Amino acid sequence: MNFKLFSPLLLAGVAMVSQQALASDGTITFNGEIVANTCVVNGGNGNFTVTLPKVGANSLAAIGATAGRTPFQIALSGCSWPDGTKVHSYFEAGTTVDSTTGKLITGNSTVQIALLNADGNPITAGSPDATQASQQATQMVVVTNGAATLPYFAEYYATQKAVPGMANTMVVYTIVYN
Repeated sequence: MNFKLFSPLLLAGVAMVSQQALASDGTITFNGEIVANTCVVNGGNGNFTVTLPKVGANSLAAIGATAGRTPFQIALSGCSWPDGTKVHSYFEAGTTVDSTTGKLITGNSTVQIALLNADGNPITAGSPDATQASQQATQMVVVTNGAATLPYFAEYYATQKAVPGMANTMVVYTIVYN
């Protein structure tokens, strides 16, 4: 067999197969819009700290035990949305969010921080916005006179028998309106 003739034919055949495997099936179009900041958060600074109380490790002695429930709120003012616009927070996924539990990972491996809606029901941080919106639906907040206050709670959640130590964490959030 003549290998000089066979090699170029083999190369041409492979090239044709590759082209067939890479044929396009369609086009995906992405639409989006960037809008001006539409509200002032917490008086101008969207960053803030929620300090949970010191609790004894014995109050978090079993998996699933909770303690130190602390209220906090996100206050919006100067909103350009019309009155009646519904708003909620979206707690984003990130390195401090446990993708399994939706709770916040702390420096203490035995304790996480749970986020709760105003009714005390869990919010699964990092889950899709539609999921979080439904978890907050019972107290969906509407803009009135250019302002809205979104109420929440945070609490310690034992992932195992708690040991003493710091339980600091953070979460990134976005205000969603519709």
